[in-house]
Amino acid sequence: MRHALLATAAFLPLAVPAQATQAQDVVPSGAERVEEEPPAPIVVTAARTSLPVTALPLTAEVIDRETLERQVQISGSVVDAVAALTPSFSPARQKLTGQGETLRGRSPLFAIDGIPQTAPLRDGSRDGFTIDPFFIDRVELILGSNALQGIGGTGGVINQVTVSAPAEDGWSARTILQGTAESGFEGDGFGGKAGALIANRSGNFDVVIGAAYERRGVFRDGEQRRIAPDGTQGDLMDSDSLSFFAKAGLELGEGVRIEAMGQRFRLQGDGDLVAVAGNRTAGLPATAVPGAIEGEAPENLAESLALTLTADDLAGGSLRVRGFWNRTADLYGGGIFSTFQDPAIAPEGTLFDQSRNISRKWGINASWERGFGPLNLVLGADLLNDSTVQELAATGRAWVPPTEYRAIAPFTQANLKLWDGKLRLAGGLRWENVRIEIPDYQTLWSYGPQQVGGGSPSFDRLLPNGGIVIEPSPGLRAYASYAQGYTVADIGRITRGISTPGVDLDNYLDIAPVIADNREVGVEVKRGPVVASATYFWSDSDEGQRLVLVGDIFEVQRERIEIQGIELNLTTATPVPGLRIGLGYAHLNGRVDTDDDGIVDADLDGANIGPDRLNLSADYTIGPVSLRLQSRTHFSKRFDGGDPRNDFGGFHLLDGAVSVATDWGDITLAGQNLLDKQYIDYNSDTQRPADNLRFFAGRGRSITLGWLGRF
Repeated sequence: MRHALLATAAFLPLAVPAQATQAQDVVPSGAERVEEEPPAPIVVTAARTSLPVTALPLTAEVIDRETLERQVQISGSVVDAVAALTPSFSPARQKLTGQGETLRGRSPLFAIDGIPQTAPLRDGSRDGFTIDPFFIDRVELILGSNALQGIGGTGGVINQVTVSAPAEDGWSARTILQGTAESGFEGDGFGGKAGALIANRSGNFDVVIGAAYERRGVFRDGEQRRIAPDGTQGDLMDSDSLSFFAKAGLELGEGVRIEAMGQRFRLQGDGDLVAVAGNRTAGLPATAVPGAIEGEAPENLAESLALTLTADDLAGGSLRVRGFWNRTADLYGGGIFSTFQDPAIAPEGTLFDQSRNISRKWGINASWERGFGPLNLVLGADLLNDSTVQELAATGRAWVPPTEYRAIAPFTQANLKLWDGKLRLAGGLRWENVRIEIPDYQTLWSYGPQQVGGGSPSFDRLLPNGGIVIEPSPGLRAYASYAQGYTVADIGRITRGISTPGVDLDNYLDIAPVIADNREVGVEVKRGPVVASATYFWSDSDEGQRLVLVGDIFEVQRERIEIQGIELNLTTATPVPGLRIGLGYAHLNGRVDTDDDGIVDADLDGANIGPDRLNLSADYTIGPVSLRLQSRTHFSKRFDGGDPRNDFGGFHLLDGAVSVATDWGDITLAGQNLLDKQYIDYNSDTQRPADNLRFFAGRGRSITLGWLGRF
């Protein structure tokens, strides 16, 4: 199987006819513009180098502002945009939680300007909703395991690059006004968004400041039934969000610049819908009726501050130092759960509670880059400190004890250019040093309670990467690479669930990192109107991390995991003037060792890997009018070794948008699920086969009319 996929990946782009010899940039899947002249080489800042992405032995995509704005008007979020355009990203859940959303079968690292949004100690699965997309200029994706950004990049990196001031002196402004309705035009299904962004550059000083507010209505399925809210993990529908953003920079002369950025994002549900159980056997999804929930509605709060110093000519190289602070507070829905009971507080079976995950992190990322003839060298070091606690908000108990993560990681990357760039050799090392500190604590009553001795376990690991890039002629590139990515196991899930007496964490807690070895080979063709690529990858981890449902709660199991797959992308112009078509395909196969004998014996399930996917798109531009149609086919999937009730039936969705450019901005009419297809959400369809309350339908047709003004 591996060799067949490898052959397909290697030769498919070569079958595409080359119509010109002029080199082009990497163009993300779904991009539609055709340039008269070759644009400047694309630099992916998440790769920690100023070299263009074509010089790097990795798979990277960039979703530019125009593409992102259109996708967000179709679906509403950066997560949905990435899911719609990236075939190897699992289907978006359309919920506030991202639990089970994976990239190439592993968890991606979400970042804002390189600031990690993921909490390494207790993953709250809210890291895709920490900033309003109105403040995002582009989204950079690096696919596959790597340690370029440190912790968490086992599936890849999704870096959201924020907007900046205009390049020339003067004022500029952007506004957004939009309204959204479900196809039935029910009153509670209407939503809207308003935002404004003002920017100014005056000599050596520039500033950007903005705010955005969004009201989301109730989502309905293809049969016009209210979709049940996820009362525990949180929901996007029937919610409000308010976001603030500011960035200011000062040029200090001789290529030295200092820049400050701050942003705050808060999303909270209304809490006035109560879920009604469906019937999985009959295929009837859970729905919702008006009603008041107990406790507070789930919410997500994220705040970030960053201060960046750049010096373009320091000792012959470029210096970049960024200090950052980040805080997230994720409140989850409550209930009278057996785990939360304590007869010392209330009679067993009567105690209501809900959890809140609070993570505070600060860090410093520093790098210095210099060219030595054909050799490009990057030296740097990253520091990260994360303090996390998961508390029970109603009673003030600690479910996950206060835990501190400290890491320091020096690194180096080198890229050697040979034969005028026809051959490049790249490689690097990152030495990760981690220490975790947990005080003595007591577990909840439902686990004993147990008195647990704290500890300070630590590890250090050298993480290598290397690869080769061959570009025999402009517009034709092949590469092969090996890279390690890592993350720590979800320490919070482990520590909160200890039910054995006399545990001392120094001897009990296995904090061995999840090391993912990623190997990939790829070919890219960029000739004239044709942009094609094919990548084959395989990754494995001896002590992988898999979510397994134990009772009502997902727990982490450390098992060997092997994943392989193929990604194909093609965009090309057609004989019809202004018409461009695109294709994207991903095949994923993940296996796990469930009996600890060193041999994988079962498929990864829907909580850990996405289905195979085919994306098709057509873009047509005539004068000021632009149209786009895009389809997503998620193929059925059978999970060998799993419960057959969790097999996936597959579904097909069609989205579209039409925009008219005016002197005052763009007016767009966008639609998601244009055919009003009735389907069950992938995560729901492949999990909890006996749970009728969490049997969620996917969203039916929704229509958004918006105006993006530019002044």
